[in-house]
Amino acid sequence: MPKQFEKPIYVTRPFLPPLADFSRQLQEIWGNEWLTNNGPVLQRFQKELCHYFKTDNLCLFNNGTLALQIALQGLQLSGEVITTPFTFVATTHALYWNKIRPVFVDIEPKHYTLDPAKVEAAITPWTTAILAVHVYGYPCRLQELADIAQRHKLLLLYDAAHAFGVTVDGKSIGHYGDLSMFSFHATKLFHSIEGGMLMFADPGQMKGFDYLKNFGFENELEVVMPGTNAKMNEFQALMGSQILGHVEGIISRRQKIDALYRMRLKEIPGIHIPELQPSSVKFNYGYFPVEIMSDEFGLDRDQLYNALQRFNVFTRRYFYPLITDFACYRSLSVKDPLTQARKIAHRILTLPIYDSLALQDVDRICECIETTCPNLKDNNRPMKTVLPDRLHPSPALPDGKKPSIDLPMPLKQHMSRR
Repeated sequence: MPKQFEKPIYVTRPFLPPLADFSRQLQEIWGNEWLTNNGPVLQRFQKELCHYFKTDNLCLFNNGTLALQIALQGLQLSGEVITTPFTFVATTHALYWNKIRPVFVDIEPKHYTLDPAKVEAAITPWTTAILAVHVYGYPCRLQELADIAQRHKLLLLYDAAHAFGVTVDGKSIGHYGDLSMFSFHATKLFHSIEGGMLMFADPGQMKGFDYLKNFGFENELEVVMPGTNAKMNEFQALMGSQILGHVEGIISRRQKIDALYRMRLKEIPGIHIPELQPSSVKFNYGYFPVEIMSDEFGLDRDQLYNALQRFNVFTRRYFYPLITDFACYRSLSVKDPLTQARKIAHRILTLPIYDSLALQDVDRICECIETTCPNLKDNNRPMKTVLPDRLHPSPALPDGKKPSIDLPMPLKQHMSRR
């Protein structure tokens, strides 16, 4: 029986840049005495993101929810928008705040994104747009949704909250569709403490988004529309700017965690892991979702969720319940039975994954899952293996020197029962 973790292992922890670097650059903010309202740190951060995403068509906000709300307002959408019930509530709330009726359709079971066939079947004369979500960073069926939007003259919007750093065919996922919203919340692999960004195809949208996030001000004396306050401040911009330089390293370390999970969990009955993305996709490894098939595993998802907490491991049922099952949306008429979404919502569990999670701890989490699985007989339990070189090359180290997370020593052997 594995020991309980001394400190809690949460589903995520934020990456933080070196404190000395952040503190040093705080001096600039102190020197400027400019904390918000399009300050110089924010302007620099925006230029850095334009370079990263290879576009000038982006706008920064104090969080992703307001970014999406303002996007819908700026695009003057109304009527019905087809969207997914398998998402975070902010996706749907943004529609509600714009008095738009969400039309929920089912998801495809492979990577949990909108099922294009269901989308096309739900289009009515009142449909004005499709709002799809790159769930866990998995790209939606981009070409199929684009074809549907073009055929029916609809706007195609993406909630890309999970998809920072994801590219498809060599270009950022934000280049697909008419507009994408990215979240810079602290739970994401890239963050600015709180923050959000819109990336859009039409450069003409920039002015409207700038008005809407700053009370509608044209200048000191003129207000041209009823905007709100959704501006990113200098401290957020500084955090984002510093973390941007670490993104590739963060993704690389998460990829190694993902690979170890896959290697350790593949032999456990009832643990379904979504398949890897094709070579055309550069993935960000922002989440590690699994489905718990109760008949095969021997426990249902909630029982495993509770059992892991006894080891001080805190997973997340993400997304559960479906949006349609929240009290504020239950009264909406939903024609689609949402068969796949309902099944997956009751089976989904996201496991801990973050930049500083040690591979030894990933191994222990897997051991906790093995120990909890009633249907994994002792004589069929996976034998302990050391990490293969493709994950972490291990050159010889000087005596007494401990390797970092990127160069771990071979993992300890399992308990004697192995």
